[in-house]
Amino acid sequence: MTDNAELVTAFTELYGTAPEGVWAAPGRVNLIGEYTDFNDGFVMPLALPHTARAAVARRTDGELRMHSTDVPGGVVQLRVDELAPHSGHGWAAYPAGVVWALCEAGHQVTGADIQLTSTVPTGAGLSSSAALEVVTALALNDLFELGLSASELAVLAQRAENAFVGVPCGVMDQMASACCTDGHALHLDTRDLTQRQVPFDLAAHGLRLLVVDTRVKHALGDGAYAERRAGCEAGARALGIGTLRDLPYDGLDAALDTLAESGADESVVRYVRHVVSDNARVEQVIALLDAGDVRAAGPVLTAGHVSLRDDLRVSCPELDLVVSAANAAGALGARMTGGGFGGSAIVLVEEADADAVTKSVLEAFTSAGYATPGVFPAVPSAGARRTG
Repeated sequence: MTDNAELVTAFTELYGTAPEGVWAAPGRVNLIGEYTDFNDGFVMPLALPHTARAAVARRTDGELRMHSTDVPGGVVQLRVDELAPHSGHGWAAYPAGVVWALCEAGHQVTGADIQLTSTVPTGAGLSSSAALEVVTALALNDLFELGLSASELAVLAQRAENAFVGVPCGVMDQMASACCTDGHALHLDTRDLTQRQVPFDLAAHGLRLLVVDTRVKHALGDGAYAERRAGCEAGARALGIGTLRDLPYDGLDAALDTLAESGADESVVRYVRHVVSDNARVEQVIALLDAGDVRAAGPVLTAGHVSLRDDLRVSCPELDLVVSAANAAGALGARMTGGGFGGSAIVLVEEADADAVTKSVLEAFTSAGYATPGVFPAVPSAGARRTG
């Protein structure tokens, strides 16, 4: 689906009437601040040009009909008043969960016909699911005149993923999809959802941010994500604080000693070290961007990867190879982005070095016998919007 006209035509052929509009919501990469969002911490995502798009029309009979051009199979048809968490439905659970979350919050959604298509790579750690949720939420917000803000839509979309689909994610992905702006990274405080758009015009600095999709699929519903979340919460409890956000970086060493002395599990100690240090890395990167010293953010990205690899242990050999091969070829810095266990890495490079670094990464993958990764530039793009 290359444009709105094709999507409208597909909708009309499928449902027998024209949609009332077309909406788009992007995927994201996270520049820095990983696994911090469910600890009330700081994150810094940017929206990608890749989007989920939805042609939508209201219904008044309580029927919810959903179809995706990207997934084999027919229309998924459900009753709004029968939507229930953890009831399956595959890809359709994401938009259906949004309808459920809106109704649970007291909003009148009387049904809809939805035709979806997406250019966000799935399973690549680029928030394809959040894009589906946010585009659905925005379309229904507009059509049913619910009056919700972008941040409120993001929180409802997160609730859909947490409570309906069953993935205990933080709010970063949905906030990035809903709230990012063109040419900026989003500095988000996930505790109170205050946000600041930080100028991130890489081209003006002669730089490029590459996304390397390893093609290794991850599934965050498999328990590894939930285990780390539980470990972080256990660390906070052991330290007598509400969340790990409450532990300042300069108190980290003492806190780690306290945990060790109290007999905390070794994994909990590692998780705490990662989250608190990654919150500090977000603040470091912000200060560098504000000072116009974008290049100096490169080593901070690499330090973030080392922490994700060694303390959080959510990397994989393919992600580690992207980082080592890119840095060896002259990149300014690199790290895995997203939930890990596969998915994507980001690489900060001089524009003049982008092709050579890409070539080195591709050759390293070939030498290791891995599938050829996808490589594309991350251009900071607009968040969710109506497009037709």
